[in-house]
Amino acid sequence: MLYSTTTPEDKRRIFRERLASGELLRFPGAFNPLSARLIEQKGFDGVYISGAVLSADLGLPDIGLTTLTEVAGRAKQIARMTELPALVDADTGFGEPMNVARTIQELEDAGLAGMHIEDQVNPKRCGHLDGKQVVDESTALKRIRSAADARRDDNFLIMARTDIRAVDGLDAAVDRAKKLVDAGADAIFPEAMRDLSEFEVIRKAVDVPILANMTEFGKSELFTTAQLADVGINIVIWPVSLLRIAMGAAGRALDTITEEGALTSKLDEMQHRADLYELIDYEGYNHFDTSVFNFTVAR
Repeated sequence: MLYSTTTPEDKRRIFRERLASGELLRFPGAFNPLSARLIEQKGFDGVYISGAVLSADLGLPDIGLTTLTEVAGRAKQIARMTELPALVDADTGFGEPMNVARTIQELEDAGLAGMHIEDQVNPKRCGHLDGKQVVDESTALKRIRSAADARRDDNFLIMARTDIRAVDGLDAAVDRAKKLVDAGADAIFPEAMRDLSEFEVIRKAVDVPILANMTEFGKSELFTTAQLADVGINIVIWPVSLLRIAMGAAGRALDTITEEGALTSKLDEMQHRADLYELIDYEGYNHFDTSVFNFTVAR
């Protein structure tokens, strides 16, 4: 009922323990708080909160238009609805090094288990679009050092994302990943790797957890969890997948209304009312205080 019973501190500690085990953790992207609860119900390991999804939710492109306040607020709403750890996309940190420091503490306060900051020039672009630019090495490292210095909970995961592969090649990505770890990054997110061999190169270069981004319609092949585990990946995200599927279904439903005048033919594709009520935990609210919550859950 209401929100998670696991504290943010415990979520971070448990997340770190599981990362240290070397297993592959699966983090589907939640597009709202309810979908985060569904991810938990289906037995996944964590929840990912994508900057692209938060932008799209506001009807905006993923080009750095969202603010720290918007991201922290929405991330808090999502993270508190699940017992799972939540990892959030913090874009370029929302400003210069001091802004990055504030970003870390705001996201800690919002109950996140970790975040990642990228090395793109601000305003950034979606990691799988052409025309990206990355900052110089000094700026990239300052962002990570600022994040590490500002962190108050040592278990809050600071992940460095590098987009340099698409700009300067794989060797540059290896070099930057090593330096980002030296600057204080707890994990590395090498964006837009072309194939499994490139992930393997990064895996051999650094001794910290590595994240693989399995976003559809992008630069990377869509590898299975077994393939990623075989090359030593520690976290895999599907950042926009649930939103894409939900929006695709919504579009088809609207077409059906236009063509058939009703949605009767789509009933078997819908989440049933009873399943929704179970996910929201109507019964828990009903039993909390029957003098106030005295409704009956329809079956």
